[in-house]
Amino acid sequence: MSCKIAVIGGGSWGTTLAVLLAEKDNEIRLWVYEKGLAEIIKARRENSIYLPGHILPENIYPTSSLKEAVQSCDVIISVVPSHAVRDVFTRLKEFMPDVPVVSATKGITTDTLQTVSQVLSEILSTAIHRRFASLSGPSFAKEVAKKLPTAVTLASYNDTLAKELQAIFVRPYFRVYTNMDVTGVEIGGALKNVIAIATGCSDGLDFGHNTRAALITRGLAEIKRLGMAMGAHAATFYGLSGIGDLVLTCTGELSRNRTLGYKLGQGGKLKDIFSGLSECGMVAEGVKTAEAAHELAKRYQVSMPITEAVYTLLYEEKDVHQVVHDLMMRAVGGE
Repeated sequence: MSCKIAVIGGGSWGTTLAVLLAEKDNEIRLWVYEKGLAEIIKARRENSIYLPGHILPENIYPTSSLKEAVQSCDVIISVVPSHAVRDVFTRLKEFMPDVPVVSATKGITTDTLQTVSQVLSEILSTAIHRRFASLSGPSFAKEVAKKLPTAVTLASYNDTLAKELQAIFVRPYFRVYTNMDVTGVEIGGALKNVIAIATGCSDGLDFGHNTRAALITRGLAEIKRLGMAMGAHAATFYGLSGIGDLVLTCTGELSRNRTLGYKLGQGGKLKDIFSGLSECGMVAEGVKTAEAAHELAKRYQVSMPITEAVYTLLYEEKDVHQVVHDLMMRAVGGE
């Protein structure tokens, strides 16, 4: 059964999901922030900035109007950066229908230290819980766009809704598992970007595979500690949205956060690296998330030494070699 789906966010992941969802003859309204880009996509049937080389099906309708995007839709897919969620949904609130909202955003707001579900609960009331879901897991947009086998997690407090949405997303190359731990899925998807900066930095310093494995393993331990302090379930962090996404982002060459860390490890300056990524239309969510995680660790009194090391590297401009020394020379203890 086909339906009308609004995809809010025309970046690489938003465009990829729009193409995936368009395969079952659904009507897709793709909201693109940049009006000029929306017009280019309409004319060329290609998002030449964020997903070049992929022709968009005719049942994808690009628009720069939020109202037009969600009008009479059956499902809303949010794929905007975490720092833009509040603004976009505050604008959407007055005319958005009472339909399921799926967040495909991985991040935590730095101003209020909230996950996407918490931001939406504040804007749309807690009634959003019954129709909210979070899509996460190891999924580079370029690989999904090429229809390479991928598996992800769809989390919702409403198990019936999760199964209905699962049917909308699943494809022969895109396997979707359901989960009811929204908090765990959101925390895992956000904090893996911080650890990816650390592993990228390690690779940039040419530290080898031992170091990378240690960072991934101990990084998972501290992500789990914070997640559980916030009410998540431990098992979630051993699934696709936890260790699965963490391994991908820490090791994959398509990872923007790993790339940023790699360049820092090679002696680059954050401002220059960030500027270079922005010019390519890319966002490294881990930079903002490192600040949020730093504050959350203090709020919940959770030990997160790798996250803290990344924070000092990014926000205190601490020398990378000193960061490594301090991290390795902490007091030892049990695993």
